[in-house]
Amino acid sequence: MDPSQLLDVIFTGVLRGGLYALMAVGLSLVFGVMNIPNFAHGEFYMFGAYLAFFSYTVFHLGPIASIIVAVAGAFILGVIVEKGLFYTLRKRSKKQWIMNTFLLTLGISIIMQNGAKMAWGATYRGITAFWSGSLKIGSMNIANDRVVGFLIAVLAIVIFWLFLNKTRIGRAIRAVSLDETGSQLVGINLDWIHTLTFGLSCALAGLAGASLLSITPASPVMGIGPLYKSWFVCILVGMGNVGASIWGGFIVGLLETFSYMQFGAGWQDAISLTIIILILVFKPSGLFAKKGVKSVLE
Repeated sequence: MDPSQLLDVIFTGVLRGGLYALMAVGLSLVFGVMNIPNFAHGEFYMFGAYLAFFSYTVFHLGPIASIIVAVAGAFILGVIVEKGLFYTLRKRSKKQWIMNTFLLTLGISIIMQNGAKMAWGATYRGITAFWSGSLKIGSMNIANDRVVGFLIAVLAIVIFWLFLNKTRIGRAIRAVSLDETGSQLVGINLDWIHTLTFGLSCALAGLAGASLLSITPASPVMGIGPLYKSWFVCILVGMGNVGASIWGGFIVGLLETFSYMQFGAGWQDAISLTIIILILVFKPSGLFAKKGVKSVLE
């Protein structure tokens, strides 16, 4: 691979990895704090894309306003789902919590996919571009939408990092991830933190879906791919490891881009899955496994 091709791989992988990181952070957060393997995470990505599409095409909001609507809508839906389903399950389920929540999120995923198909049909709904034009870097022409989407992802991750580390609510979330009983003893409202955490996780997924609308049109099954990529990242770095999920997203993005350019499109997932299998065999806790949100964000 000559230097220009290597540069192409790095830029493309970093752009792709930033959005993988955004999705994986949300998935890791809800597992690290609530111990929920959220297999409906991709459907909140899909929901954000639909909200951005209708905000932009029907209500004629600007790109930023459409993305904000998508984030707010995904957050509100996440809060409703947590309060309506997970809160009730938490009060009744004392054993096999992970298996019960796995089945519940799988059911939510199926309902949301089919609900979207009933409401909006199976037609792809996309837009030409939020931000027209392209950016030339070396021999590459990168669409402005992809560049802006990456910048939005990085900004969101930085703001989220500051929120978890510098605010009282963020420190409460980190405390709950480490010790629920101890958190309750010092006055933290566990139910409120769980609801907020799930809502924030869904908001991050909705942000990713809205930011990529011009590249990946909205459709009922569009969340499956991003969900798989998020799980790749989480397994790679260790489940619940929010901070390392950021680096894991870039690792997976670079790995997939290199596989695509060297071996072809069909090898992207094959090589990623092979590496995941090897990690599960030799280091099942992940490459950067640590417990809790606090320890991985400092």
